[in-house]
This record gives sequence, structure tokens and C-alpha cells, in this order.
Amino acid sequence: MTGKAQVAGVGMIPFTKPGASESYDVMGANAVSIALKDADLTYDKIQQAYVGYVYGDSTCGQSALYPVGLTGIPIVNVNNNCSTGSTALFLARQAVESGAVDCALALGFEQMNPGALGSSFRDRKPPMAMHTAGMLRAQGYDKNAPGAAQYFGGAGREYSEKYGTKAETFAKISEKARKHAANNPFAIFRDPLTVEEIMASKHIFGPLTRYQCCPPTCGAAAAIVVSPAFAKKHGIKGVEIAAQTMTTDTQKAFDGDSMIHLIGYDMARDAANYVYEKSGIGPDEVDVVELHDCFTANELLTYEALQLTGEGTAEKFIWDGDNSYGGKVVTNPSGGLLSKGHPLGATGLAQCTELVWQLRGKADKRQVDGAKVALQHNLGLGGACVVTMYRA
Repeated sequence: MTGKAQVAGVGMIPFTKPGASESYDVMGANAVSIALKDADLTYDKIQQAYVGYVYGDSTCGQSALYPVGLTGIPIVNVNNNCSTGSTALFLARQAVESGAVDCALALGFEQMNPGALGSSFRDRKPPMAMHTAGMLRAQGYDKNAPGAAQYFGGAGREYSEKYGTKAETFAKISEKARKHAANNPFAIFRDPLTVEEIMASKHIFGPLTRYQCCPPTCGAAAAIVVSPAFAKKHGIKGVEIAAQTMTTDTQKAFDGDSMIHLIGYDMARDAANYVYEKSGIGPDEVDVVELHDCFTANELLTYEALQLTGEGTAEKFIWDGDNSYGGKVVTNPSGGLLSKGHPLGATGLAQCTELVWQLRGKADKRQVDGAKVALQHNLGLGGACVVTMYRA
């Protein structure tokens, strides 16, 4: 073991709507070039690369990296649904901390199509068959609603029924996301929205309206992970990865007909518990969080899964403003998936980039005063959850 890995450099490009971006390979290469410049390194220092994307053919990673450098290094292509980017980061961090390499690259990109997510392969068993069966048992299926919205909207509805949560509470999360994104030049949606406007938008499923669902997005982000010895040798002051883990579903996700358990609440809670114990840092010590707000319902549930607030107290946490500047912990200063956008393969690394900027004090108008500790949560149905603790 070489000690705690550090993030030496990060890079991302502004996210765009489908059809408005450059090709995935160009986006990926640009993000890597920015990360290399940020770390003041050349590509020949990279010893392994992990490249994440969901919608693309095999070896898209090579297609993106070959224009940056033809050095013969291992390039591993990664697909783990919406947690793909942080899975690439997880693998890069493991490679460095194990001593296999001193410098690894994690890259994520996505070139998406408009509209709700769908299956690419219809001639074989879908990978989420167990989750679909669980949803059918718990709430049935609405052929007129997007599948992902039914999962997370159903979980939000279950929570509301249990705790009497107002529909406006979910909309408050979107209002906050837009307010934060207004200060992020990389975000796709930067115009403010009121709770009333959010509530008046088209109803999708459960408590969710259109403005409470993340948009399909194109973009790319990258991070360079190094060992302490490499950082010292090259004069790099990196951001430490204090702890990180990945969890997948347990039997609890499929027992009891609960949409909350089915959409990854337990994966997130288990991962958070591990990271808090491993890092020696508790949830009350976290200054800033980037969490997986693919839908407002998931952000609300994740507050409790990460123990940022107690079970059943998320509504008060939201209305008291404890999830924003001036409150207990700033969540999604980037605007999150709801407003920054959600290019699936890039999302986890975009979260990493934002948190590294925050811990360096380089987040401009989004800067969280005195940020020293940051927490990242990236979730993929099917399922996988990566939680990462960073320390300045």
C-alpha cells in the first residue's frame, strides 16, 4: 500500500443538450487535456486509464484517448449505469493505493439522445429484471410514465405516505438546484425557477413534475489520481481521497415491496457508514456534498441515507435551508444532476471535479466558505453506489 491516493488534477467541459455537443471522443479528449494542464503533467506520466460511458461501443475509451497520446498503457472501459464515472474513479484510486501504479486517469463522457432513458438491447434479458419485478410487486407499472421516474417517483411517494411530506418539499429541492446552478458556467440549466413554477410543470410520476427530473445531457469530465510519493516528486498539492467504497444491492432491496429499498437507499447508507468509519470523519464534519439528485425524490432520500439529517427529518432539513449556503451542509453547489445535467458516464467525475474545486477554494461564486471536507455520492440502478470522502 502506498498511502492515501490524491486527486492531482481535474477537468470538465460545459454540459450541453443532446445534439449540441461535439462527438464523445472529442469531449473526452478535451476533458483529459484540461485535467493534465490542471495537474501540470503530460500524458506520458499516466500509467493506466479507466474510461466510463454507458451509451457507446466497446473501446470508445481508446477512441477518446488515442488523440491525446499513443503510449501503449492499459485502457479499461467501464459501464456501471449512472455510477459509471465514479466507478472509473474507484478503479483508478484502487490501482494507485495498491501500489500497482503511481499515476492513473479516470475519464467519463456521454453523448446522449433526447428523451427518457431506454434499453439498447431488446433481444435478451434486461439486466434490471429483478428490479422491474420488485417494482411490479410494489406499485405496478405505468406505460405512460418513464421507467426511471417510476422507480424514484415511487420511492418519493412511499416516503411521503410514511412521513406526510408535502409535494412542495420535493419542489424546493429543484428550486435550490437552479439557484446554485446560476453560478455555474458548466451547468445546462441556469435560469431560476420558483416552487410554483416547478409544481406547475407537467406531472411525471408520484410527487415528480418535469422540473424535478434531470435532463439527458452530453459532456465529459476527468480526474488524475496519484500516490503521495508521485505528488511529492512532481510538486503536486493534491486533494486527498480520505476514504472510498462501492456497494451493490443486498437481498433487502428485493424484500418487502419497498421502492425506497429498491432504488438504492441501503447501498448508499452502507457505503456512507463504511466511508465515515474508514476516514474517521462523521457526517457532521462534512462541509460540502455532491450527491446523486437524478430526481428530487432521490436527493431527499439521500439526505437521510448519508445521515446528513435524521430518519424522517428531511422535510424540516429542506425548509430550514440546512441543505444550502448558510445551513448545515451545502448540497450540490454545482446545481447537481437536476440543473448541471446528467451525462451518465461523466457525472461521477463532474462531481469529483466540483468538490476538488471547492476544497481548493477555486469554485468562484459557488465557493463554500472554509470548505475542508467533501462527500460524494453517485448511484446507478441495477445497481452500484460509490461514496467518496475528500479532504483538503
